[in-house]
Amino acid sequence: MDRNIRTVDDVLKLMDGLFTPGADRWTTGAASWWDAFYADRAKPVPFFVAKPDENLVAHLDRGLIAPGRALDLGCGPGRNALHLASRGFEVDAVDLSPGAIAWAGERAREAGADIRFHCGDAFALAGAALSGPYDLIHDSGCFHHLPPHRRISYLGLLDRLLAPGGHLSLTCFASGEMGSELPDGDFYRREGLHGGLAYTPESLRWIFSDLTEVELRRMRDEAPDSPLFGEPFLWTALFRREPGV
Repeated sequence: MDRNIRTVDDVLKLMDGLFTPGADRWTTGAASWWDAFYADRAKPVPFFVAKPDENLVAHLDRGLIAPGRALDLGCGPGRNALHLASRGFEVDAVDLSPGAIAWAGERAREAGADIRFHCGDAFALAGAALSGPYDLIHDSGCFHHLPPHRRISYLGLLDRLLAPGGHLSLTCFASGEMGSELPDGDFYRREGLHGGLAYTPESLRWIFSDLTEVELRRMRDEAPDSPLFGEPFLWTALFRREPGV
């Protein structure tokens, strides 16, 4: 028998159930979907490359973020976690997919990188296996696959894990380029996220209004022979949590 709703977490889990299992759910159903997605490593998927995000590298090179403790949310095959480790960060990396974590672990061993990989729901692991505070939380493509109600969980994770003075580095679908631009309510009526949510700069500023914007721009288009990953259908943003907040 289903439990009666008593807590906010009960409401969030009930709303999760309004979506069919797939990439659009932050649940074990999504883990199976992503496992199948990562099964063929030879697929021409842009983020399968072993290259870090160009914005992450630029933020480091410009001194906007400095080495410390880092959390890579939705790490996939580990390309950004590996770069952070190479730049002196102590890195935790989390993903729902066991296949993605296995691939990332292989890359880390080949590189001799010391990274702590965690397989599971970052919201459930926050404060347990993922024990902050983190000086940097990097998210390359996780946020835009969350249903609207899970923004509450995401902001709660930031509140629990991001250190005062720490940064959120975010990459997500840009409106007019990739993803769905439906109003939030329509995703529940249609029972799916239709490939992911697209955001405007204004919506990102509103959602993360408790943080200070450092930079928000379109990701640079990187050529195939570039050592960096860059696709212009994505926004990149860097936000800072002010000390004492």
